[in-house]
Amino acid sequence: MKITTDLYLGDSRKELKKLLDNSVDLIVTSPPYADQRKNTYGGIHPDKYVEWFLPISEQLLRVLKPTGTFVLNIKEKVVEGERSTYVMELIIAMRKQGWLWTEEFIWHKKNSYPGKWPNRFRDSWERLLQFNKNKHFNMYQEEVMVPMGDWAKTRLKKLSDTDKVRDNSKVGSGFGKNISNWIDRDKAFPTNVLHLATECNNKNHSAAFPEELPEWFIKLFTKENDIVLDPFMGSGTTLFVSNRMKRNSIGVEILPEYYKMVRDQLQPVELYLLEHKEIYEKDEPKRRDAVR
Repeated sequence: MKITTDLYLGDSRKELKKLLDNSVDLIVTSPPYADQRKNTYGGIHPDKYVEWFLPISEQLLRVLKPTGTFVLNIKEKVVEGERSTYVMELIIAMRKQGWLWTEEFIWHKKNSYPGKWPNRFRDSWERLLQFNKNKHFNMYQEEVMVPMGDWAKTRLKKLSDTDKVRDNSKVGSGFGKNISNWIDRDKAFPTNVLHLATECNNKNHSAAFPEELPEWFIKLFTKENDIVLDPFMGSGTTLFVSNRMKRNSIGVEILPEYYKMVRDQLQPVELYLLEHKEIYEKDEPKRRDAVR
């Protein structure tokens, strides 16, 4: 089956209405943050952000399949010396809209820029909010499993009696874990913290994220031939990764220069990947181990 990519030039609030109901398996996107990228996207004031985003999330709720997932990369900013609450307000508003706030992942930026403020440290993380339409959604956890840590070598070598049962935690936090469940296992499920550098191959956009970021979520929530949507595609990172991973993709971009750049690059990328298929398959374990 041939993999397809559909591009739309325009405002997501309008362009998303062209998509069919319940047609998308995964949405991965990073919209302009409040008051950020004013020179390119105009900037949205924190007090107006929820009002601006809800018509978009309404369309995303419509096009997402009942088994699909929406991953929103977003970060609050500092306003007059304190953290803005617009991200939290957006979560609450989206829940009222019908979304389930299922999980929160953290992107730890391993090479974040040094801080420049006298009363705070450098900002080295961003949120990745997971939303769903239903409690039961597609999730392929085995695809993102990581090698067992060194702790297993000593802990599993000589198990105590409490390691073999689910006993009460000594610190009163609930039940402890049955450590014996990890015997003879080579891999474990990862945490919800993704350790990734901010460097990326695509330098043509001021806020492009690394390919490993959408790749990890595409592995976790989709399979081949599924449909991935980025309603703020920017430089097209999510689309290029989807293309390489044999997923169909849809991108929406309001700026003509980015739309044209992605459109012009898609066909050469498709040809290159076809010619270098063996190289990508060989490097797959390295890309998977990069996200732990």
